[in-house]
Amino acid sequence: MRRVVMLGALVLVGGLSVVGLSGQQGQNTVEVERLEDNLFVLRGGGGNSAAFVTTNGVVLVDTKTAGWGQSLIDKIGELTSNPITTIINTHAHFDHVDGNVEFPASVEFVAHENTQRLMRENNPVRGLGRPARPSPFNGDNALGIPERTFTDNLVLGGGSDRVELHYFGRAHTGGDTWVVFPSLRVMHAGDAFPGKQIPIMDSSNGGSGVDYPDTIRKASEAITNIDRIITGHSTVMTPADLAEYAEFVGAFRGAVRAAKSAGTSAGDFAASWEVPSRFAGYNSPAAERLQIYVQDMFDALP
Repeated sequence: MRRVVMLGALVLVGGLSVVGLSGQQGQNTVEVERLEDNLFVLRGGGGNSAAFVTTNGVVLVDTKTAGWGQSLIDKIGELTSNPITTIINTHAHFDHVDGNVEFPASVEFVAHENTQRLMRENNPVRGLGRPARPSPFNGDNALGIPERTFTDNLVLGGGSDRVELHYFGRAHTGGDTWVVFPSLRVMHAGDAFPGKQIPIMDSSNGGSGVDYPDTIRKASEAITNIDRIITGHSTVMTPADLAEYAEFVGAFRGAVRAAKSAGTSAGDFAASWEVPSRFAGYNSPAAERLQIYVQDMFDALP
C-alpha cells in the first residue's frame, strides 16, 4: 500500500499544495511542492527534481549537485516509506546528476543513451566560462552512471504507475529526456524547458540552438495527455507555456539567422538583441554568454 505523510505547513498557491520541508540543522534544505498525493517537486541544490511514489517504490527524476543525494533520500523518507527504486536523469549536467553517487546500488539508473555517454565524458558546460567539475563517477561502470538507456521511447511500470520517457532531438544537450506521468497528466521537461528564458545551448554536450525550437515544438505537439509541466529551474507551467516557449526560441533563431545574413557579428547581435515585446516576462543572459550561443548558431547555420 502507498503511504504518504505530509509534513509542515500547507499553503495553497495557484491551486497547488506547497509544503516547505527543511533539512535537519547543518544539512541542505529541500523544499517540496506537492502536485498530487504521490508526486512532488523537490527544489534546491540544482535543477528541479521530482519524486513519483508508485505502489512498490519511488521513481526519482534528477538528483541535483554533489552533496544533495542524501538530503533527497532523507526528504523522500519523510514523504513515504516506499524505497527509492529508480532514478531517471533528464540530461548529463552536474546539477542534475552528481547526487546519483549517494544512492544505494540497488537503485536502477535510467537515461537516454547520449546522456550515459556524456556523463562519462564529463565535458564542461558551454557558456558557463569554467572548466568541467571533478566527476564523481569513477570509471565507465561507476555507481550512478545509468545502466539502462533508450533511443527514442521507453516505458517503465504500468497502470497508474506508468512512466513514459521520450527523446525528441537536440536542444539543451544531446540527450534531453522528457518524462511523462500519464495517470497524473504531468510531464518533467528537465532543462529543455528551464523556464521563460534564453536557455543554455550546450554544444559541448550535444546541444543545438539551431535545432532547439524544432525539438520543443515536437515535444509540445507529441505530448498531449498532460496539464502541467515541471520545468528545469522554474515554476510548474502548462502545455500552452511550452508551445509559447517553442515560439520564443524559434523567434530567437530567426533573429540570429537574419543577423548572419546581414553580416552582423555575433558580438554586435548579442549586445543589441532584446526580448521581443510579445514575450513579456522572458529573460536573456548577459551579452558575453549570449554571444557564445549566437556564434555557435552562426557556425551551424547554412
